[in-house]
Amino acid sequence: MLRTGCLLTAALLLAPAVTPQQTASFDVRSFGARGDGQTIDSDAINKAVDAAAAAGGGFVDLQAGRYLSFSIRLKSHVTLRLSPGAVIVAADPASGLGRYDLPEKNPNDLYQDFGHSHWQNSLISAIDVEDVGIVGPGLIDGRGLTRGGPGAPWTKRGSRPLSMGSAVGGAGDPEALTRMDGLGNKAIALKRTRNVTLRDFSILNGGHFALLATGVDNLTIDSLKVDTNRDGFDIDASRNVRISNVTVNTPNDDAIVLKSSLALGDARPTENVTITNCQVSGFDAGSLLNGTFSRTQERAPDRDGVTGRIKLGTESNGGFRNITISNCVFERSRGLAIETVDGGAVEDVIVTNLTMREVTTAPLFLRIGNRGRGPEGTPVGAMRRIVISNVVAYDVEPGFAASIAGLPGHPVEDVTVSNIRLVYRGGGSAEDARREPPEVEDAYPEPSMFGTLPAYGLYIRHARRLSLRDVALSVMAADMRPPFWIHDVSDVWLDRVQTTRATGVPFAILRDVRNLDLRSVTDVTDGRRAFVAKGALPE
Repeated sequence: MLRTGCLLTAALLLAPAVTPQQTASFDVRSFGARGDGQTIDSDAINKAVDAAAAAGGGFVDLQAGRYLSFSIRLKSHVTLRLSPGAVIVAADPASGLGRYDLPEKNPNDLYQDFGHSHWQNSLISAIDVEDVGIVGPGLIDGRGLTRGGPGAPWTKRGSRPLSMGSAVGGAGDPEALTRMDGLGNKAIALKRTRNVTLRDFSILNGGHFALLATGVDNLTIDSLKVDTNRDGFDIDASRNVRISNVTVNTPNDDAIVLKSSLALGDARPTENVTITNCQVSGFDAGSLLNGTFSRTQERAPDRDGVTGRIKLGTESNGGFRNITISNCVFERSRGLAIETVDGGAVEDVIVTNLTMREVTTAPLFLRIGNRGRGPEGTPVGAMRRIVISNVVAYDVEPGFAASIAGLPGHPVEDVTVSNIRLVYRGGGSAEDARREPPEVEDAYPEPSMFGTLPAYGLYIRHARRLSLRDVALSVMAADMRPPFWIHDVSDVWLDRVQTTRATGVPFAILRDVRNLDLRSVTDVTDGRRAFVAKGALPE
């Protein structure tokens, strides 16, 4: 029989530990912050962070107000807490009131752009720390941040997209660091951190990145709203990442993008990532948060349609593995892109329950390329064990079919696509159907890299072990291209496939296709010519 003292001891042992972060609170106004939108408050906020860290951790509280700030440096066991009506405003160095922290020197900056290679030059940074967070429901307004930055010193034909054309400096510019002196180009930057929570706040105009997280272990992003003029979330060389219930509007760049660069000096994969219950879009910058959802901007700087998508790549040296993407809405944006062009492997990816409307390029884009942005001898990457299911895309840009494209000798492998409904605008011509898309193996990977595709629905080249089940492809206006174009593919299964096609147009163009298995493909039994094999469409 346990005595009272033993019961008390047992209760204490079973009770959850009370950490300093749960009990201590440090109001930035007690450290001199004004919150008037005119006084620079970053020194006061940093003093509050230092006090919280010295006390073993705690909340740094920002009550309602506008806190004009330059660089804020988070420390271990400290959480910024933004009350309703609290706004951290990124100050403009041109005002003469101050400067952002200098970008640190990085000997590993050769293969990725300036923005991916530096973290200190940010509005809020957390570097080599643990147990940190930012929680809402306030706002981070990055109006004083620059959206630009120099490109990578490493160059190769096709290695730099036009979206970076407005960058400060340029690739290999010896004065790049000087030109960025005093500027901030990220709202939040995390480098080599552990146990990070970002929850319930909003970001407006976050600079080059609303969030750059590099080498982060155990990152939770939940219930954020981001409305920005460049990238939303860039998750690089990180693991155990959970992104949920977020809304990200980015007409000029990617909304949620996973990367695996060499910015930390080694090819570390991004792995164990879940992205769920999210919305991404490409409405005019600022019109998500103000509720107008305006659509005057028609193109991103690279002249393709507005961006706003979910993507794996482009930086892909370390590869990606164990990734799930589920229950996401794409609106007025590019579709899902899964890319490896810098030597890494993409393995074990599951994508399910996506809806897309007004898709500005391909709804699905799987690409192995050979940009080779890495040390001498960087190999061609690999892509295998990809499962995509339950996808509906309506009003899709007609020039760019959903694509699965490897390289000669480097096929995309073991892909299952099921329960897919893709509705294109149509309008493709017979001349389009006769096009021969180039390989462009070293080009920057975008659906537009191949030009207008010779199929309206699904373009497959250099793949093996491909299963397509319960697939429906249709057009909103007549299209003279076939639904499928399949080249250098082995072991492909088509089961319960439905398409629409114009009179005299074949179901598919096949070239060097081995072991094709058709089951319940009703469209090929309607008396029209089903396939064109090893040749172009007839004149």
